[in-house]
Amino acid sequence: MTDNTYSIRFFTPKIEIPLCGHATLASSKIVFDTTSFDTIKFINCNNVELFIEKVEHKIKMQFPVYETEEIEVPQKMLDALGISEIVNTRYNTNNKIILIEIKNAIKLSNLKPDFAALINSYTGINGVLVTAISDSENFDFHYRYFWPWAGTNEDPVTGGVQTFLAKYWATKLNKTKLNAYQSSLRTGKMSLELLHDKVCILGEAVIILEGKFIL
Repeated sequence: MTDNTYSIRFFTPKIEIPLCGHATLASSKIVFDTTSFDTIKFINCNNVELFIEKVEHKIKMQFPVYETEEIEVPQKMLDALGISEIVNTRYNTNNKIILIEIKNAIKLSNLKPDFAALINSYTGINGVLVTAISDSENFDFHYRYFWPWAGTNEDPVTGGVQTFLAKYWATKLNKTKLNAYQSSLRTGKMSLELLHDKVCILGEAVIILEGKFIL
C-alpha cells in the first residue's frame, strides 16, 4: 500500500479471477470507513488500476472497458443453456467470458440451464453471460451470468462483466448511460456510464458484521 493505493485480489470458491464488482465495493467501503480518503485506487493481479470515489452515501467505481471478439458457440452449450435462437455471440479474453445475446428478456429470465452439461460443453473459460434487450422502459438490457467453471452455478448480481457488456450495449443502443437488470432469482439493478476507456458503476454497501484477528 502507498498512500491511498492498495493491491487487491479476487477469489471465487474455485479460482482466482481478475475482477469482482461486489468485492471491490465491499473493500472500498471498509477503506473509506477506516481512513480519511475520498478517493482510492486498487491494483489487481493483472496490474489494472481501479479508481474508486466516495460520492455522498454511494461508492463510484471506475472499471476498465474491454473489447469482445467473434466466437462460434457450440450447439451443446446452447442446448445446455436451453437456448434455441441467438442474435449474436462474442468473447471477452480479459475475463474469459462468452457473451450470448438472445432476442427475448422473458426467455432469458426463464432459462433453466443443465449445469452438468454446461460445464462439459466448453473448456478454458470462466463463465458464459446471456443477455437480451429490455422489454421495460426502466432498463436498457437484461443479463444473467452462469459460471460453474469458476464459482457457483449462477452469480445473482455481477458487476465485473460490465467491463465489456456496458460497451456492447452502448454501441448497439448508441447511448453512454445505461440501466441494467440482472434477471437472476435474486435479481439486481445497475446504473452505468461509459466514459471513454472506463465504465462507472454506482453502488452502496453496509457493514453488517465486524471481527478481529488475534495473532
